[in-house]
Amino acid sequence: MNTRLFTVYAETSSSVCPKLARRSLTNIISMSTPMAHDAKRLKEDYVACKNDPSLHMEHKSCGAQRNSTGRKLHHLPIRHTVPNQSSNNCFLQIYGTGSDTGETVATVLLFFDQQRFVFNVGEGLQRFCTEYRIKLSKIDHIFLTRICAETAGGLPGLLLTLAGINEIGMTAQIWGPGEFQNLVNAIRRFVPNAAMLHTHSFGGELDEIGGKEMVNTVAGALTPIALLENELVKISAVILHPNGGSDVPKVKGSTRVSVIYICELTEVLGKFDPKKALAKGLNPGPKYGKLQRGESVMSDDGQQKVNPEDVLGPASPGPIIMLVDCPDINFLHALLSLPSLQLYYSGSGKTVNCIVHLSPPSVTNDEHYQEWMLKFNDAHHLMAGRHGKNPGLPILKSSAYQLSKLNYVCPDVFPISGFLEAEHQNLTVQQSLCKMDKAVSAENLLKFRLRPISALGLDSSSVPENFSVLTAREEFARDCKNVLEAKEFVSRVWNRTEEEDSGMCKSEMVPECVLQGERDELEIVFLGTGSSQPSKYRNVSGIYLHLFKQGGILLDCGEGTYAQLKRRYGSEAADDILRNLNCVWISHIHADHHAGLPRLLSERKRLVAGSPADRPILVIGPKPLRAVLHAYEMVEELAMVFLDSSQTTAAAEAAAEALSESNGTADGIMDSSTTMNDGVTTTEQTDKPLKEGGMHFQKGVDATGRSTLRDMLRCTGLQSLQSVEVVHCHNAFGIVIVSESKRNQQGNLRPGWKLVYSGDTRPCQALVDASYGATVLIHEATFDDSMPMEAISKNHSITKEAIEVGMSAGVYRIILTHFSQRYPKIPVFDESYTNKTCIAFDMMSVNLADLLLLPRLLPALKTLFQDEMLLEDEDDSID
Repeated sequence: MNTRLFTVYAETSSSVCPKLARRSLTNIISMSTPMAHDAKRLKEDYVACKNDPSLHMEHKSCGAQRNSTGRKLHHLPIRHTVPNQSSNNCFLQIYGTGSDTGETVATVLLFFDQQRFVFNVGEGLQRFCTEYRIKLSKIDHIFLTRICAETAGGLPGLLLTLAGINEIGMTAQIWGPGEFQNLVNAIRRFVPNAAMLHTHSFGGELDEIGGKEMVNTVAGALTPIALLENELVKISAVILHPNGGSDVPKVKGSTRVSVIYICELTEVLGKFDPKKALAKGLNPGPKYGKLQRGESVMSDDGQQKVNPEDVLGPASPGPIIMLVDCPDINFLHALLSLPSLQLYYSGSGKTVNCIVHLSPPSVTNDEHYQEWMLKFNDAHHLMAGRHGKNPGLPILKSSAYQLSKLNYVCPDVFPISGFLEAEHQNLTVQQSLCKMDKAVSAENLLKFRLRPISALGLDSSSVPENFSVLTAREEFARDCKNVLEAKEFVSRVWNRTEEEDSGMCKSEMVPECVLQGERDELEIVFLGTGSSQPSKYRNVSGIYLHLFKQGGILLDCGEGTYAQLKRRYGSEAADDILRNLNCVWISHIHADHHAGLPRLLSERKRLVAGSPADRPILVIGPKPLRAVLHAYEMVEELAMVFLDSSQTTAAAEAAAEALSESNGTADGIMDSSTTMNDGVTTTEQTDKPLKEGGMHFQKGVDATGRSTLRDMLRCTGLQSLQSVEVVHCHNAFGIVIVSESKRNQQGNLRPGWKLVYSGDTRPCQALVDASYGATVLIHEATFDDSMPMEAISKNHSITKEAIEVGMSAGVYRIILTHFSQRYPKIPVFDESYTNKTCIAFDMMSVNLADLLLLPRLLPALKTLFQDEMLLEDEDDSID
């Protein structure tokens, strides 16, 4: 192989394994031979580490909380594959366009038999691939067209998955423009460094690819930046600057550049001529095949060397594809005048076969953009930007089908307003395309075949059928006996008479807030109910507390939470919810609980810009999360005030009161807040540290953050929000929220509701004490009752333990969530749990007024999934 990598940053954590660190390589700039021996030694060292007790604990300990501090990085050898031009299968394929959210840049796969190249990793890519049984384990290179959550929101989760697949860690190489290293620095705060081996930054002030200054014009680089080249493909990049690069201020935290990627496949060898081979002394046999693959051989008599060009006809240029991401109209001037693309215009020397347009309709519908497209008359144009073909239809069809089934049975708890809105819009909205014969709206799994040359062109054979909620409902009514039985049961329970209501209330003590509460007080919306990583049926953790006119609070924000809001409420309503969001609370630093936060915050910042709601949002989370968000602010602005969870505990409240009494001011005199960067406010105090169970407040009480918290409570009609230390990883918390008392119809005050969420935890007395008398306890139940040792080893709870916490605290209702993804649709549960308990599903919406009936759903759910309460053989890794 003759692979040329023009720059390499091979980085990993020395904490992963000391032996690997001792065998590190430094400054790998270019390589011309495979390094299989290094990969073999790496694997041997890894196995040695696993078998060496003195090293094993160090390896195990490099979890999210250990790596959140950041480790010194060392260089490691890069995995090499050996491309072979005999590969007769090559295509590009579209992932994630036309989704039910329309808010993520599509992913494009460039597939060869031996190598895989992925362009952009937006949120939800893993879940999409799980849905369509696409394996991600063989990715060799990941390229980003821009550095933002829109294009890279799914990168942390993907890296964690890839690192877990390969014994020696993550082996794919990641490429990005501009200040790409800022994104890497942010991700490294919570992704083990072993998953960040090889990163490449290009197109900055200094061209890191060649170590020379880039030559820029107002339009951009004069020539494309060559990134890599091997026997399969040459990949180059062209940088786009907004407004042509002129008069663009350098803004901290802004990486306003975009990339056009050009992929040029190697030339196609000419037709083999057997007569010429015979004339060179070669009889038919295996040597004919080698010559057709571009290899030289010796004649049968061994007297002369026969080269491919001796027996092959003239070679023809290989196919060329381009990926164009012009994110908004400000980049259009630069695109229209790029000198580096002139060679690729029709009739100018090179023929582009396919262009994937990742640009949004606001750009592609512009007449100047469409005129620019006409310069590539020979190319097929795949319009893969937002709101392409079927923009609102669900692409995660398995979960959409399940939700439709649940909605058919109990529409009050499982609404599908988001899907119905999208389906209606899809029937009425037409995509605007420029009038070109070869311009088509890209669909999910649409392919453009590049090899063999005889198959060059579009291939829609893999495109899935559209999902229709209405069609699914017709199927349930016609063919599904268990669904009809469950629907009939729920209908009897839900449509009860006043006498039946009264009888239920007499049989148990029903809180006044439930009996007399209004339907516009509280709705608990489960956006993600699975653990570790997304699956077909369950996204990772996210719970939205809808307070209606008083806004809302988000508890945890795993990858894809923003998309789940879109699926639940529909696009416009979800954006309204985001505008009115008052607070985000994060339980701990594991990625499945916060990796969706940058996307959500950056989108909120965009939505509220210039409006009355344009103010920083309160984010409460563990101390390591502040470092993550601080680092990410170098990528894009988040507009938030961060408050350490330890500042919201009972001990912090007591300390604040003590300081207030001693200093005569609210929260004492610890207000010395500073702005770490644009929009992120934190506090650095100078007083003595306070302690709570071995935990230290940073240096006193965060007066600024706590003041923001008080303002938030006042706006949302809440009496208190308190974090509780739980047993999981370091800096892991649960939360207790209590609403203000309200007047009933008689004018008398009644108590407000009390909600407790456990986060991830083992059963612990602190949470029991904090949950006393709660209206509802949302508790994790990662494992079923047959797996107590797994729960203990990973600091999670089994079903029985979670329920016992609620029973011990005398809570009114218990909702179980955070199920291992080994339970594909419904977790294993016991009939005896139905008295106070229900299990959560994605998109389940529990109104305060419906808590009385909630446990009655369990028998119906068991009927609904009676054939599916089996374990699924999936990865058991739990964070």
